[in-house]
Amino acid sequence: MPKVSVIMGIYNTQNIELLKKAIESILNQTYKDFEFIICDDGSTDSTYEIVKELTKSDSRVMLIKNEKNMGLAYSLNHCLSVASGEYIARMDADDISLLNRFEEQVKFLDYNKEYSLVGSCADLIDENSTTWGTRKVKEYPSKEDFLFGTCFIHPTIMIRKTILKEMNGYRVAPETKRAEDYDLFMRIYSKGYKGYNIQKVLYQYREDKLSYKRRSFKYRFGELKVRYEGFKLMGLLPKGYLYVLKPLIVGLIPQKILAIIRNENIQ
Repeated sequence: MPKVSVIMGIYNTQNIELLKKAIESILNQTYKDFEFIICDDGSTDSTYEIVKELTKSDSRVMLIKNEKNMGLAYSLNHCLSVASGEYIARMDADDISLLNRFEEQVKFLDYNKEYSLVGSCADLIDENSTTWGTRKVKEYPSKEDFLFGTCFIHPTIMIRKTILKEMNGYRVAPETKRAEDYDLFMRIYSKGYKGYNIQKVLYQYREDKLSYKRRSFKYRFGELKVRYEGFKLMGLLPKGYLYVLKPLIVGLIPQKILAIIRNENIQ
């Protein structure tokens, strides 16, 4: 049984080269004791066949498939249903894990039993894989830090599988469609567990420097509900009521201004 199970969802991949780089960054890790579970979320193009060909020579890869498009939370839960590792590591299909990522994270969880999950900082890269900034994350996130937003960069995390089982995995609901990680982390903290962020860059996160992806209002209302339920579980109400409305307030700010605000908080 491998120590680590890596879980990743894929769907109608438009840039095969980026997907190839993402997969290679996992298979080339300095830490070797892992399985790599990739779930195709009902792709309607040739993504499944391409990934099957790319990974056929590595026995650590397990490729599974949803019969139809079900969303990321469902796909990750599908991966979890077949995962055998003690630790679960996330990965996104267009990002890059630095080669020592797993080595650093496994060492941390092995020697720090009081922590349930560990993330890291991440370099921000554009469509050409050029680094344009670094996203820092708080080393010791507290419950109150979740008032402002998620305290972990989702695809950088490694988490104990026992904790994910206790949480029944990711919550599949309309409101979690763009906030499945935020919802999960708040549920974990509500049970008294805690996480840590390694203050090193162990990941390259693909994000466009010049734009700020605007969520449709249906997703903003979803995040509002996730915030309310999460803050309630963590005992952050009533002081958290104003922060519950943050997604709607942000949705009224022009996109260019949001991009400026976002970039000012990136080193």
